[in-house]
Amino acid sequence: MRFEGQTAIVTGAARGIGEAIAQRLAREGAAVMIADVDEDAAGTAAAAIGERAVAQLLDVTEPVSWDTAVRTALERWGRIDALVNNAGIAGRSAPIWELGVDEWQQVLDIDLTGVFLGCKAVIPIMMDAGAGRIVNIASIAGKEGNPNAVPYSAAKAGVIGLTKAVAKEVATHGVLVNAVAPAVIETPILAQVSEEHIAYMTSRIPMGRVGKPEEVAALVAFLCSSDLTFSTGAVYDISGGRATY
Repeated sequence: MRFEGQTAIVTGAARGIGEAIAQRLAREGAAVMIADVDEDAAGTAAAAIGERAVAQLLDVTEPVSWDTAVRTALERWGRIDALVNNAGIAGRSAPIWELGVDEWQQVLDIDLTGVFLGCKAVIPIMMDAGAGRIVNIASIAGKEGNPNAVPYSAAKAGVIGLTKAVAKEVATHGVLVNAVAPAVIETPILAQVSEEHIAYMTSRIPMGRVGKPEEVAALVAFLCSSDLTFSTGAVYDISGGRATY
């Protein structure tokens, strides 16, 4: 129960990695906001967790939506101890010359601008409190670049750079900001990409399998906890051995 009395906002938490993270934090005592653009699915996920969870409609690309979510969390709990920026989309699997600018922009809006807006919304609150944990979900694609996933790779590389920069800005304010870079994880987002692309990503993993949401959740829980005291601006790989740097 290391999160007893603490609160967390987890974006994209209605399913997949986000839901597993919310479940893990709640199981260890946190009050968790299941923030998702799919309000019905968020309600279902919150109900499955129980009284420690509350559903919140959140469009991570809209500053007003973030303001509402943060205000709701403060009115309900009076504090925000952790933010997990997990919401994201994969985008269509295609080479760059087949992609439209609108497809590029949609992925960047959700996967990168959404993280920027989330950090911007909660950091003043955390600095005032003198403590906070932010975990941004990046990807191995942001380090290596996956073919036929240019927008996604670029957005996740941006998340890594954003994490390092923001961490330095708040390093003396008790707010620790880190990123997690998973390889392919078994979640509904895989339905957005081709079988060929999944096979390519899996073939790059020395352990020979995809990861599980619960495995990512275990790492994120550590990064949200008070056990983490001297690491910020770091990127924690969870890739089954794929990561090379």
